[in-house]
Amino acid sequence: MRIKNRIKELIAGEERAFDSAHASTLVQAEDGTVIAAWFGGSWEKAPDVAIWLSRRVHDKWETPRVVADVRGVATWNPVLFRKEDGTIVLFYKAGEIIPTWKTWYVESRDNGVTFSEPKELVPGDEQGGRGPVKNKPIRLADGSVLAPASLEGEVWDAFVDISRDDCATWEMSSMVPLRRAGIDVRAMNRPYDKHHVYGKGVIQPTLWQDDTGEVHMFLRSTSSRIFRSDSVDGGRTWCTAYDTGLPNNNSGLDLVKMGNGNLVLVYNPRENYPGMFKGSRTPLSVAVSRDNGVTFEHLTDLETAQGNFCYPSVICGANQEIMITYTWDRQTVAYCQLEIE
Repeated sequence: MRIKNRIKELIAGEERAFDSAHASTLVQAEDGTVIAAWFGGSWEKAPDVAIWLSRRVHDKWETPRVVADVRGVATWNPVLFRKEDGTIVLFYKAGEIIPTWKTWYVESRDNGVTFSEPKELVPGDEQGGRGPVKNKPIRLADGSVLAPASLEGEVWDAFVDISRDDCATWEMSSMVPLRRAGIDVRAMNRPYDKHHVYGKGVIQPTLWQDDTGEVHMFLRSTSSRIFRSDSVDGGRTWCTAYDTGLPNNNSGLDLVKMGNGNLVLVYNPRENYPGMFKGSRTPLSVAVSRDNGVTFEHLTDLETAQGNFCYPSVICGANQEIMITYTWDRQTVAYCQLEIE
């Protein structure tokens, strides 16, 4: 397996109207337009942070513009998704701190040119955010939509939100079971145990459905590894999360299933000591699995320099090209397109 062609672009350069950008997402519209969104402002958590969006039309990115904002309150973690009728949905969080997040959404029926007025995804929710928390929803073979979700408080927990009416209403799954351990294995004076999650827990799932109908998730964890959980009932319940052996320094990751069944994973393959928050968010790498996520083969590095290159979003385009956006050193958002053969 090799890369036949590669494109790399910065969506906004020195002329950008924000100081910092993070947590990008992307989707391809029915007409082939690639749409990217992220949160940007003076810095993460700042009250001036809004949701920005740009469209790639005729191989060129439009000038980024604000499409969602809450006056005096930070916005976070946009997620784009295309409904069956072609409507583009943009989900996002709003709140001063993560445990107080509310999830809102806007919709576009003209491929991201204009958007509707914002609506709360689950009115009255007090849990800290419903719906997709970082990564894209997936549509199952039966038409259901699964949104990868998580909650961040004193502990971290993951679940999925399930919609059987194409994102109109949502039902929570059970939480992903965890075997929790202490904050720092050094203080516990015992070796690392791959069956336990050290620190706060797991968040920000990324999902896929295999050819047998089972659903799977990879999870960011505070345990220096990517964790995994599996579901045999369409995402309603999940097995106890377990260590995949893939290193990750408590940073966002994403994957996509290609038309041939291969999985493409984009992540920071760097360890940090279990129980610590995170290490440097570089390199940012792409790996491929041909066995339903059991093993992965390194394909390429997107970034290797010192800095903050992280929080990828990855989709498979109409022509099976791999499209990726990611945080480029907290300054802007990078776009990469790979043709794999």
